[in-house]
Amino acid sequence: MKDKIARFLDENEPESPCLVVDLDRVADHFRRLAAGLPEAEIFYAIKANPARDILMTLLPLGARFDAASIYEIRQCLAAGVSPEEISFGNTIKKESAISEAHEAGVSLFAVDCESEIDKIARAAPGASVFCRFLTSGAGADWPLSNKFGVSPAGVAEVLEYASSRGLRPAGVSFHVGSQQRELEQWDHAIGQASKLFLAAQKSGLKLDLLNIGGGFPSQYREETPALEATCDAIQQAIRRHFGTSPPRLIAEPGRYIAGDAGVIEAEIVLVSKKREGGRRWIYLDIGKFGGLIETMDEAIRYRIETPYDGGTTGPVVLAGPTCDEMDVLYDAAGYELPLDLKEGDRVRILSAGAYTASYSSTGFNGFPPLREYYI
Repeated sequence: MKDKIARFLDENEPESPCLVVDLDRVADHFRRLAAGLPEAEIFYAIKANPARDILMTLLPLGARFDAASIYEIRQCLAAGVSPEEISFGNTIKKESAISEAHEAGVSLFAVDCESEIDKIARAAPGASVFCRFLTSGAGADWPLSNKFGVSPAGVAEVLEYASSRGLRPAGVSFHVGSQQRELEQWDHAIGQASKLFLAAQKSGLKLDLLNIGGGFPSQYREETPALEATCDAIQQAIRRHFGTSPPRLIAEPGRYIAGDAGVIEAEIVLVSKKREGGRRWIYLDIGKFGGLIETMDEAIRYRIETPYDGGTTGPVVLAGPTCDEMDVLYDAAGYELPLDLKEGDRVRILSAGAYTASYSSTGFNGFPPLREYYI
């Protein structure tokens, strides 16, 4: 954990649970990614952490922004982001939201079906659209479902329809899956994209935009490739499949920008054993509904620091505080924590700056949303 966050927690002793985000590290991660992919426009995926402090940190660095809703677009505009630097990247949008975004000056929209194109044609005539295609999600700790994207075979038809409705078919997009740890998945997806460019060209469409989405990993419990290795894999794939005339390139990092910059401090509410000789159950004052929803299916496995690190450890089940049976964080993941842990001790959950506060519920079991501090 960065000394800056540790010092803030030690000096201020904020009420638990809370999230503390180091804005210097947010900026550093943006700069590193921009340097690693100099040919790409970096659109921060606001949904990872929409805090105004993060938006205001990234804006002067040249960031653009990927918005998942009209509410995020409003946040961007209120922060001074130019509408030309916003992409409406969700393929599921109300027509009223499309209209409001278009009237504000947003002109780039994601699609994956003809019905969405009809809405955009009515509410944002002449807008540019890119079609998202499905990937396998293999290699990702948080793989994506079939909710977003069309099969590659259907992309040309979607883009041709967009053209027939007076929209500008700009290009294609994909997402290799969140927290992607297999470098070859980028090559598979970019190779598929190049085939779609050729197919579109044969249909009389000239595409000029490739949106490679997110997937850049944070440092959780399992080993991940270095950012430089990921960027190198992407650059090699672009050269391999697009040669010396690559399209305009967009990347949409969220987790990588904010994840490692944040730490959650939580308090142990209860330590118990359910049966003789069994594992200890350690209950924290934060759980799935307080911001740790990505522990669903034990997919994202956070690193945890305790006051007794280095001492004797034993296996544990980690759970949240609510009266909900599913509020268990880790059962099968093989976590071991110090035997000295007791009620009232505080633990720190690392790399928790993304997809935590933005998932935190309001009022379930009466618990307040996760407290946030940006330093």
